[in-house]
Amino acid sequence: MTMVNMTSRLSPSLWALLTGWIAATALLAHVPPASAQTVIVMVNGDPITDFDVEQRTKLDFLSTHKASSRQEVLNELIEQKLKIKEAKKFGVDPSGSDIDQAYSEMSSRMHITADQLSKSLEAQGIRPETLKARIKSDMVWTSLVRGRYKERLQVGEKDVDAAVKAEGGDAAQQADAFQYSMQPVVLIMPRGSSPALIEAKHKEAESLRSRVQSCDEANSYFKSLPNAAIRDTVVKTSADIPPTLRKMLDDTPIGHLTPPEVTKQGIEMVVLCGRKPTTVDTPKKKEMRDKLYAKKYETTSNNYLQEVRKEAMIEYR
Repeated sequence: MTMVNMTSRLSPSLWALLTGWIAATALLAHVPPASAQTVIVMVNGDPITDFDVEQRTKLDFLSTHKASSRQEVLNELIEQKLKIKEAKKFGVDPSGSDIDQAYSEMSSRMHITADQLSKSLEAQGIRPETLKARIKSDMVWTSLVRGRYKERLQVGEKDVDAAVKAEGGDAAQQADAFQYSMQPVVLIMPRGSSPALIEAKHKEAESLRSRVQSCDEANSYFKSLPNAAIRDTVVKTSADIPPTLRKMLDDTPIGHLTPPEVTKQGIEMVVLCGRKPTTVDTPKKKEMRDKLYAKKYETTSNNYLQEVRKEAMIEYR
């Protein structure tokens, strides 16, 4: 099995692991790591030490704000090692740079740098490697389960329709379900641009909004402008788009640009090339599909992990 876009396979719970605690860490004193490391469990010849347990206990508390028992933490660490070893058997073995990228993406979601995330962890006596190890096991296991049991995890449309109907249907959403064809555009600005440059670019974007009347015009303008780009056409349904963006697209005439938004890349907009009713999907269907998939994934993952654990050599010291 090859690794494809591994960083996108982190579970939502892991992505959200540390949200909300960063501001508090500056108030906490640094706790030095334990110097002695006593091996307490061997998993297929791979040791787990009391320091590993201490580190994972702190990380779990940071995530859940609840104290886990020692055995619960040990089970997590045992399963972490089993997942990584099992994934290696099928060629799923991310490099250090893959893990660093996922770590950096996590910090970016928290609106801080990777270095700031590391310092925040260390302020609570947690080594960054402890979080990276958990990231790695989550990445490889999700990739492995989805790769090996792809067919088993498929969700049929009849099941989705039945689940939607069981919750009262989605007639209202079906009436408002659309398929959007759009092209993202950007007026590129360097990072750290001055407020004056941002304001100037914003005015330029508003000027373009008043002139662009079609996707062809948008392509002509943005391909000829310096420091500007227009991307290929993207097709999405209502179910794929957040409510705020859906409303913005519904309020935008065909061929026109959405209001400009300041992002890391510069001033970004979307030119709406087409909008047509669709019966393919609705937000409610997507919600039910995701729920059914998550349930299948959880069952398959747990069963697979139990099989791996039965075959493992686990020795308590």
